[in-house]
Amino acid sequence: MIDPLLEIMRRLRDPSDGCEWDKVQTFKTVAPYTIEEAYEVADAIERDDMDALKDELGDLLLQVVFHSQIAADDNKFDFHDVVNTICDKMTRRHPHIFGEADESPGWEQLKADERDESGQSSALDGVALALPALLRAQKIQKRAARVGFDWPDKAPVKDKLLEELEEVATASTDEEVHEEIGDLLFSAVNLARHYNVDAERALSDATAKFTKRFNLVESNLDKDMQEMTLDELEAEWQKAKASLAAA
Repeated sequence: MIDPLLEIMRRLRDPSDGCEWDKVQTFKTVAPYTIEEAYEVADAIERDDMDALKDELGDLLLQVVFHSQIAADDNKFDFHDVVNTICDKMTRRHPHIFGEADESPGWEQLKADERDESGQSSALDGVALALPALLRAQKIQKRAARVGFDWPDKAPVKDKLLEELEEVATASTDEEVHEEIGDLLFSAVNLARHYNVDAERALSDATAKFTKRFNLVESNLDKDMQEMTLDELEAEWQKAKASLAAA
């Protein structure tokens, strides 16, 4: 079933007769589309839209095929190598299913062993730079915690968050404010981790909640927001908040 798609991409990338846009693309130029398609898959799942999910999964598969064809054009690897590599990885990571192990040694331990075999010496090696910032911060912190670099409980993490907030307040230049807000966000992620909360998901939910309340405020107004005082806007916000809570 995959062969027709592979042939379509091969023709699109053909140096002589291919599409002018497709044949000049590189890994770097295609990468942003790959990330976008992954998010659109997640969005379809969030909306429980199976028709959209089917469509978006096809778009994401096309990205894999696209990258594979670029690699094949440079004689690096092809789509079949990609499939063989992931098959090998999945069987290796499930020795209790495909091997002779009685039980799984644990996903993280298996990944750690793979990092050792590939020569990655730091506990933080292998965390993708292109991950969303909150997610990457959380993964970095988890890696550090696994080797003992972590606060013992929530109390000092809360203190650190308050300390970072104070440092934002006392920052005197734009560069300092930038740095201290980064530290504040990093500390907030750390606090979320200590509460076993997914920081990325928590912020996404908070943004969705704000959006819903804001949209209700907009729909209830009979004049422009910019013509209203902060007290008036706050009153409308509280009404929208109470209305949604009661729904």
